[in-house]
Amino acid sequence: MLELRDLKVAYSGIQALRGVPLDVAKGETVALIGPNGAGKSSLLNAISGIVQPESGTVTVEGADLTGARPWDVTKAGVLQVPEGRKVFSEMTVLENLLVGETALHGRAPTFDLDAVYEVFPILDERRDQRAGSLSGGQQQMLVIGRALMGGPRLLLLDEPSLGLAPVIIAQVFEALASLQERGLTILLIEQNAHLALQASDRAYVIEQGHIVKSGVSAELADDPEVTALYLGHA
Repeated sequence: MLELRDLKVAYSGIQALRGVPLDVAKGETVALIGPNGAGKSSLLNAISGIVQPESGTVTVEGADLTGARPWDVTKAGVLQVPEGRKVFSEMTVLENLLVGETALHGRAPTFDLDAVYEVFPILDERRDQRAGSLSGGQQQMLVIGRALMGGPRLLLLDEPSLGLAPVIIAQVFEALASLQERGLTILLIEQNAHLALQASDRAYVIEQGHIVKSGVSAELADDPEVTALYLGHA
């Protein structure tokens, strides 16, 4: 589904990604973990066309999307849910969801309103409520639901648990598991390494723009170095 080869990104001469390789197979959930400033968001933004790579390639289902404009990336079915729960606060929940359909670009939808409401029932209950008045967890569900309305084949998620209470985090990640069961491919950035490794099939560890480890998530969770550095205990 996704292949990154030797991807490099720089800001004003400062290297954020230093030749990153990464693969995501169709139907997988793959996690990218690492400390703040390691290059995780830069990687998603390079895939999405928000940041232009210095060199390397981004390939989605065999199509070269390296340096493509963001709207052309969405045409290929690659949608990003950015960090920070960016809802249209003055619009209703339903209006926010319908905005997501603009990313279809004539493609057949993979999720309609009923499917989104099935994954996130609270959005159906609050459909006429102003999005800015929702709780943080409900807003996170809304931005994921809005992305689903755009017909993603590959969903990019940037820190979906950030700032949420544990009970809401559990609900969000239960929903992500159900989306994978429906065949959605997910690339997940998550600061909570425990959570990321539990929720993914495979994972990559990134430090200072380099991939330093990769493998099956369950095996990385038992790796002594990963355990000491990212899981909080030796």
